[in-house]
Amino acid sequence: MKDPGEAAARLSHVDDAGEAHMVDVGEKAVTRRVARAGAKVWMAPETMRLLEAQALPKGDVLAVARVAGIMAAKKTSELVPLCHPLALNQVEVSFHVLSAEAVVEVECVARTDGKTGVEMEALTGAAMAAITIYDMCKAVDRGMIMGDLRLLEKTGGKEDYRRGAGWGRVISVNASAAKGERKKPAEVIELQVEHGIVGDGHAGPWHRQVSLLASEAIAKMQARGLDVGPGAFAENITTMGVDLVGLSVGTRLAVGPALLEIAQIGKVCHERCAIYYQAGDCVMPREGIFTRVLRGGKVRPGDPLRVIEGEREEA
Repeated sequence: MKDPGEAAARLSHVDDAGEAHMVDVGEKAVTRRVARAGAKVWMAPETMRLLEAQALPKGDVLAVARVAGIMAAKKTSELVPLCHPLALNQVEVSFHVLSAEAVVEVECVARTDGKTGVEMEALTGAAMAAITIYDMCKAVDRGMIMGDLRLLEKTGGKEDYRRGAGWGRVISVNASAAKGERKKPAEVIELQVEHGIVGDGHAGPWHRQVSLLASEAIAKMQARGLDVGPGAFAENITTMGVDLVGLSVGTRLAVGPALLEIAQIGKVCHERCAIYYQAGDCVMPREGIFTRVLRGGKVRPGDPLRVIEGEREEA
């Protein structure tokens, strides 16, 4: 599978003069095209209870969101300027309700026989289904979070693509000079072998040199009405796209040019933090992971995050 951070040498929607244009697909062969996209909606636990009981003011949330996603997929070429109008064979929108996490996972699958792919149709359908869930629930919960919109898979055409479970992105890099305080997002952090982040209060010759927390975990707290973002839970690296707590101690992570090894998952908080007193909960003790630095380097927002599986990448 290609590195998702690898840029194409030339964007197909840009001509030789650097101007945006609609790609001519007239010479391409007609093939069976399928694309699958996903999105997530985080909400308050009480909102989730009302959704499952179909007790929200506007009625059956997921039934309406399913129709909205299908309609949006069919209108994609009217919404995205350089998309080709496609005759879709089928659009499917499905939902996975995670009650305990107060999250609805959205998935949209689009199919056609044509000369160009249906990624944008699948993405548009997933996005509109998520937006409709918000619209159906906003009377009781305006703090919902919609996000994690991504292509999961495509087949047909020049090449196939399937998002690997071990690929993600760095969303933010954060540091603070002292322990026990929120870390501030930075443009870049420098990691040193067996030390941590240069200038960070948690760096040192111990096993918790660099901490990571998924933005998906932060979204849970945002959906509860907390004004929190990257660094608020004192994590050094905020990520997206990788199930950090599903990993095990000893797993290695390539983060930009650096290499980290998980030394601890979660932690025991001996004193309650301000966030716990605000929300009655905090995600860092359960969902934060702590790592040692095996290979240093400068890490920035947007850098790829890769779980090293079935191989031992050298430090």
